[in-house]
Amino acid sequence: MIEARHLRVLRAVARTGSLSAAARALGCTQPAVSQQMKALEQTAGTPLLVRAGRETRLTEAGEALVRHAAGILAGLAAAEEEVAAIAGLRAGRVRLVSFPSASSAIVPAAVAAMRAEHPGARVSLVEAQPPRSVEALREGECDIALAYRYPDAAGPAESDPEWDDLVVRPLLTERLVVLVPQDHRLARAAEAGEEVGLAELAREPWIAGCPRCRGHLVEVCESAGFTPRIDFATDDYPAVVGLVGAGLGVAVLPGLAVESVRPRGVRTVGISPEVRREVAALTLPDLARVPAVAAMLDRLSDAARR
Repeated sequence: MIEARHLRVLRAVARTGSLSAAARALGCTQPAVSQQMKALEQTAGTPLLVRAGRETRLTEAGEALVRHAAGILAGLAAAEEEVAAIAGLRAGRVRLVSFPSASSAIVPAAVAAMRAEHPGARVSLVEAQPPRSVEALREGECDIALAYRYPDAAGPAESDPEWDDLVVRPLLTERLVVLVPQDHRLARAAEAGEEVGLAELAREPWIAGCPRCRGHLVEVCESAGFTPRIDFATDDYPAVVGLVGAGLGVAVLPGLAVESVRPRGVRTVGISPEVRREVAALTLPDLARVPAVAAMLDRLSDAARR
């Protein structure tokens, strides 16, 4: 019989590309990983891995097993959580994956409310940007993923192919704003509450964010008639603010990101026409029926409304 722990190890080997890297990712030793892979191959009755020097590749059978592993592990996690929840949320866990600005602006209030109402439920949090957060959900590594997308680029979230088989709980839609140095020529517009078109910043150097945000920045700038010259790129919002404050460029950030840092030395200016992004909590259909997960979704919705 194939064991779940062996599937987790096989998936780690497939993701990292070697036994040693998988051992580091799992926090165990390479001999332990090798032993579990041998046990899985004996159970399967066929080789699952091919070793060529330092590289480890999956056989056809290994690839087939990895394809099924995510669904098997997610189903097992759902079963475990439902059983734990029978006692009325006196036990159980909810694993969150969130992008940084939601981690600071939405998650704390939601987790505090969850703990107050269901003190026996354990909530954990790790950070990841989409699409990695969505991948973690599909691979059984979390129960709820907080993610975002740009509805102006592809329509409402419910029609997004990346999310089309998931349970989508919309949380909020936020405006994006331009950050400029406090002595910038457009700082006066910020003080007056005026908005600017992106075309007015066509010749500015830009500081961009994560890969998805960077791609969206290029799209909206090109729709305004220019391609932005990106001098710096960082996932760290305080770093973006620091670079703008030092006069090294301008940036576009969502409202949650601005609220999550102290924007010193910068001014925020509204964009015309508006550019927005939608923030949602995602889970799998099976997990949505788990009481602890459903309760956490409700707490996230409440925190986002506040």
